Amino acid sequence: MRLKVNLTCILLFCTTLNSFSQSVIETIKKDYAIENWKVVQDRANFDLKNIKEKGIKPFDDDSSYLLTGYSYGEFYDWDLYFENIYLSCFGVSEYCFSNLKSFLKRQELSGFVSRTLKVPRPKQHFKPFLAQIALLGSRQTTDYTWLLEEINPDKYYYPVKVSYYERLKRYIDYWFWYQDFDKNGLPVWNSSDHSGMDNQITRAGAMNAFTIEGVDLACYLYRELKAMELIASKLGFTKDSKEFGEKSDKLAATINKVFWDDKDKFYYDRHERTGQLVKVKSVAGFMPLFIGIAAKDRAESLVKLHLLNKNEFWLSYPVASYAKTEPDYSQQDGDGGSCNWLGTTWIPTNYMVFHGLIQYGYNDIAKELAKKTFEMVLKNNDVTREYYNAETGSGLGLKPFWGWSTLGYMMPLELELNFNPMEITDKPILKIGKYYLGIEMPK
Repeated sequence: MRLKVNLTCILLFCTTLNSFSQSVIETIKKDYAIENWKVVQDRANFDLKNIKEKGIKPFDDDSSYLLTGYSYGEFYDWDLYFENIYLSCFGVSEYCFSNLKSFLKRQELSGFVSRTLKVPRPKQHFKPFLAQIALLGSRQTTDYTWLLEEINPDKYYYPVKVSYYERLKRYIDYWFWYQDFDKNGLPVWNSSDHSGMDNQITRAGAMNAFTIEGVDLACYLYRELKAMELIASKLGFTKDSKEFGEKSDKLAATINKVFWDDKDKFYYDRHERTGQLVKVKSVAGFMPLFIGIAAKDRAESLVKLHLLNKNEFWLSYPVASYAKTEPDYSQQDGDGGSCNWLGTTWIPTNYMVFHGLIQYGYNDIAKELAKKTFEMVLKNNDVTREYYNAETGSGLGLKPFWGWSTLGYMMPLELELNFNPMEITDKPILKIGKYYLGIEMPK
């Protein structure tokens, strides 16, 4: 009798879940003018096939297979985070661990980790996303103890046997020990190339300049500290957890004190040697909105005066990576395989701004951004592209591309479900791609 009751409950639950899923899909189809849901499924499935067949590449040094969104096979830092967010939508977590471990195995004694794997860049430290990658993977497996595993010494890199957790701590310390020259709590980028916004030289500096305290860099570090606070707590390191929490609070205060320009109502980078703000309007200025540390009035100014300004960032297909008012603003495709961040639209920055808007209650604007992004990645282009022309929505860069741009397909679902896979929490990751698109990573 009990078995019969339990089976009835399971069937009722499944029926309710299916009804809810169908309701969500129908709402999105209506709101985003999607006539056939299969079109979305087919595009997402095509990208998953490309990831499986072309994006999982052998890395001979480790005799393992690693994830990359790039056909030429390099493994990058922040790309890895966003690529794995997309895969988490389909219940795939293994590349959070394999790639992260390969990077950390090559850590130097100072704590330095090159931001690239195949061709290391000896002066560009891994952008602050490693702890967030570790958290993203652990949330999916509900296991954090793997971080206590010790890595064997390496005569060429790190000669001491320490755990992944300890290496993460030292990697974060490197930012503050070696890249904060004036010791004001704000490290500097090596250059615009280091920032990942490759050619934003007028705001982040030329190669090996080491002069610009990036507002984006500080915001990413804030999230790394919050991720480490949670990870330390899960591992029982109460003292560490408290210290990470205190450091993140202090960094948030410093970001708001140093980078905010009250006259322009915008967050700018700072030139460490001159002490002056670098008055260049970049999408990086919205990162305090993304991490949730901007006061309500500042958030309102950012959104109403700048984000929605059609002469700055809110072009036909926002968000422009550089304001249209900047002298070097450009929508040109990069030459010789290079990338352009001087005004084109990139999905990962759209994705961060999108979740920042939701966090501050600007759901209508977030929805408009999701619509524009979805239209750009799916309707305007026959395949997913590396980045996009913010004025026309046409694709630029690699074709096809199966990296972080795939997140454009998830934004409508995440808004409708009020779900943010980047949240610093130990809650499980929802497999929204699997549940609502009905597809899985090919075997």
